[in-house]
Amino acid sequence: MTTSPAKTTVGTPVIQLPPAAARIGVLAGAVLVFAGTMMPWTWTSAYPGDLTVWGYPAELQVVTLTGALLTLLFALSAQGLRGLGWLTPGGKNSPILLTALGTLLTAGYAMGSIAYELGGVVNLEPGAWISGIGALIAVIGALALPSEIAPEEAAPNPWHRLRAATRAPEPKRAAKELPGWMEILAIATAFAIGLYVLAYGIAAEAELFIGTLVTALFGAAAISRSGLLARVNALTAKHRNVTLTAAFVAAVCFPFTQTDDTYALIGTNILIFTTVALGLNIVVGLAGLLDLGYVAFLGVGAYAAALVSGSPQSTIGVHFPFWAALLTGAIASLIFGVLIGAPTLRLRGDYLAIVTLGFGEIFRITMNNLNGNTGPDVTNGSNGIPNIPNLEMFGFNFGEQHEILGFTLGRPSNYFLLMLLVTAVVVLVFRRSGDSRIGRAWVAIREDETAATAMGINGFRVKLIAFALGATLAGLAGTVQAHVQYSITPEQYQFANSVPPNSAFLLAAVILGGMGTISGPLIGAALLYLIPAKLQFLGELQLLLFGLALVLLMRFRPEGLVANKRSQLEFHEADQPDVPEQREPENTVGATKAGA
Repeated sequence: MTTSPAKTTVGTPVIQLPPAAARIGVLAGAVLVFAGTMMPWTWTSAYPGDLTVWGYPAELQVVTLTGALLTLLFALSAQGLRGLGWLTPGGKNSPILLTALGTLLTAGYAMGSIAYELGGVVNLEPGAWISGIGALIAVIGALALPSEIAPEEAAPNPWHRLRAATRAPEPKRAAKELPGWMEILAIATAFAIGLYVLAYGIAAEAELFIGTLVTALFGAAAISRSGLLARVNALTAKHRNVTLTAAFVAAVCFPFTQTDDTYALIGTNILIFTTVALGLNIVVGLAGLLDLGYVAFLGVGAYAAALVSGSPQSTIGVHFPFWAALLTGAIASLIFGVLIGAPTLRLRGDYLAIVTLGFGEIFRITMNNLNGNTGPDVTNGSNGIPNIPNLEMFGFNFGEQHEILGFTLGRPSNYFLLMLLVTAVVVLVFRRSGDSRIGRAWVAIREDETAATAMGINGFRVKLIAFALGATLAGLAGTVQAHVQYSITPEQYQFANSVPPNSAFLLAAVILGGMGTISGPLIGAALLYLIPAKLQFLGELQLLLFGLALVLLMRFRPEGLVANKRSQLEFHEADQPDVPEQREPENTVGATKAGA
């Protein structure tokens, strides 16, 4: 049996213009945006970023300029300009539309923000209007370009067309084999760009962060749609060890790029959040168990480490070295995972979710009640355990500043590097367990527990291992969290709160990033920690916007930001073309066999 490859067709443009006029419009719009960013956008420096200078861009102008340059590069690549063909091995026109939309939204947001904060559009200088009009012209030109879409995506339903525009196509031509050193250089460059974008976003103020986030999301979607991301993924799969090394080196370089300890502390908390999300990914992503009280295991590890930390407020009055405290937190979480999982994991679906939600609340209430009045004096009740001392290992005090390679690393940077080692261990455990026999059993249980049990898999035993392992990894992160934050209280470990980590945000990070993957929860957790931290000025509105963003994401990208092949096929099964079976003519069967 042979199958024919899926064919592509040219979709009807939203705006009817001659193709040449559309391409000229995109190029002219990008150039106008570039010119506008070199001019003042407002007359006063009262707006953050000082957008009053001539000759070079600043802050939001830099972000808008980046979007314009991406639009220009994709447009020139689609024109067939020599040397830029590698930018669009897949789609050609969809990336132009995505980057143009991102540029327009960023410029429009900047203009609206300036008008709102300074008291009207009269505060906008000509440079802002030129960039805004140029971005609009680029979007109109991009909408007039024909899109290369599959026949089943050419339906008049705009929802299907928009979903199709954000999915990465298969490259249309075979990738040219590169020398090994060039492939490794490409991987290193990709991680260097990622490190720069992350460091830039963390250090950005609220206004700049929103613009950076919009441009980064639309830029990432454009790179994915162009097919360039698929080629990078192929390189990382080919050089897996190099990829992991490059990721680790890029993460190590992060604290050396920060000049403020506040941003290094944000990076440390992101690592704690992502490590816990990876542990939950074993339970939810691999084994398919819906755990709504997972943050309690983080709390168990944190409380266990705090009690043996030597804090003056610790009720047991012992001081373990860090390695012993780390094991104590992990083992305590492991024990609680087994105790909770053993009687409950025979449940499935919603019933298991309700039980785990109850466990999370029971943990928080119990920590509140162990105050010497309503129960034994163990945790100091709602006051928690404060004054947790800094760690010291091999003479290295994590609470002091240290000079390394000419850079001064403060307390948050020291804990960032320590937490990075813990994260590396968790990633290694996740990767090895996912590729093992027990990992395949988890996937089988997730897909169909009844069928897996019929094939001889002990479902209860396999699920208990996943539950216990996930709890242990959360306990490891909780041990470091207790020392980073100086004090721990029961209110830090709730099911839902506006400040992560909590069970709802952890589950959202796994689903948002992509269940069953390594990089997915890392990206999802980083976004879910940064966005609430940067949008605190919105107050209660940030939860409304956050919920709206999740709804839109689940509508257009239900498999998550980083999805494995299985999830893509599962969520987009209806989008796959129905290819009829083609039989060989009867008179050629004998010849085919003879040739074989």
